[in-house]
Amino acid sequence: MRTAEPRRATARREDTDPDPVRWPDVATPPEASRARTAVTRAVLRHALDRLPLHARFADGTRLGLGGPVIEIHDPAAFHRRVGTQGLIGFGESYMAGEWEAPDLVAALTVLAGNAARVIPAPLQRLRCLWAPRHPNTQRNTPTGARDNISRHYDLSNDLFALFLDDTLSYSSALFRGFPADRPLLAAAQHRKIDRLLDLAEVGPGTRLLEIGTGWGELAIRAAARGAQVTSLTLSHEQRDLARERVREAGLAERVCIELCDYREARGTYDAVVSVEMIEAVGEEFWPVYFAALDARLAPGGRAALQAITMPHDRMLATRHTFTWIQKYIFPGGLLPSVEAVEEVTRDHSRLRTTRRDAFGAHYAETLRLWRERFTERADEVYALGFDATFRRMWTFYLAYSEAGFRSGYLDVQQYLFTKEDSTP
Repeated sequence: MRTAEPRRATARREDTDPDPVRWPDVATPPEASRARTAVTRAVLRHALDRLPLHARFADGTRLGLGGPVIEIHDPAAFHRRVGTQGLIGFGESYMAGEWEAPDLVAALTVLAGNAARVIPAPLQRLRCLWAPRHPNTQRNTPTGARDNISRHYDLSNDLFALFLDDTLSYSSALFRGFPADRPLLAAAQHRKIDRLLDLAEVGPGTRLLEIGTGWGELAIRAAARGAQVTSLTLSHEQRDLARERVREAGLAERVCIELCDYREARGTYDAVVSVEMIEAVGEEFWPVYFAALDARLAPGGRAALQAITMPHDRMLATRHTFTWIQKYIFPGGLLPSVEAVEEVTRDHSRLRTTRRDAFGAHYAETLRLWRERFTERADEVYALGFDATFRRMWTFYLAYSEAGFRSGYLDVQQYLFTKEDSTP
């Protein structure tokens, strides 16, 4: 299913029921046999009753050890969705309004922290038989990657501007302390960018390749240091706005932004920087990605990457599973593990890890600020043409991601890779 295109808003708020044309898998629960639904109900009861949650079902059932509340308004639809689609069904059930949580992040944090326990071990081992598989249409071939990126990043520049800060940075910030305050978010984004540029030793005269432009803030700050920047993106919307921002900064002579796949890049650079782009590459193409960085980097050069990571055992267990995030938010995406990055760079490139720093708690705070802002500006999201189901989807995505970092299930790393000078 394609991520829904925005629909122009009318003068009144639209019905909150999912549009069956735009959201067919959300509007109608899937068919499921009584036996399958009964098994799902039993498995979930066993799992939820042992978690620090308070699950309240409309039929009067109460489960859990106490903690964040989950209200299941339509148990029959909830069990049918989870029984047939697993975690995709869990997310679609939220999009449909079949369950709620007064503190969504807290509830999802408990589930994320117990991800390996929610599904019984026998079912984990049989995941290949019941879990949905990646569709071939989401493979990150050069053509597929363009479509996958467009489905998320070309939604609307105005949408992203509603909840991001003035730097339009869509990756983890680096704060001085917690809790983070929104007025300090832009400075924290600059701190993150400057640290990456420092790791790559970007300064006057540096030939810098950026893979994944975003909306141009890193390219602007690198050019302001005196670097000559080539930045690559697959998003038309991002390219156009990034070019405009570069011109407004008076740095057009130092920055070239191209609509170009990393596999099509040419030239030699002193440094390569890429911020949270590897998540969109896909396991199949990780060797190609790091080989491309190696090929573009001059001997003795430095590559600074920021990457979201997940535990290695969970990556191995779920890497072939089609997820809610892949279906609705980031088609073709897959988070690597630290071990996977080390293995791929060792086996498919001359890049070697010189430094790695983790700061997952900072991403949790970044996501909280985005989520709160998105919620505060819901009417403006609607005015852009995004319906109630889209807004529930986006709220779930931001909360789901925040919970991953708060539970420690997810982390974010800044890497420094160096390429040894192989000349005699």
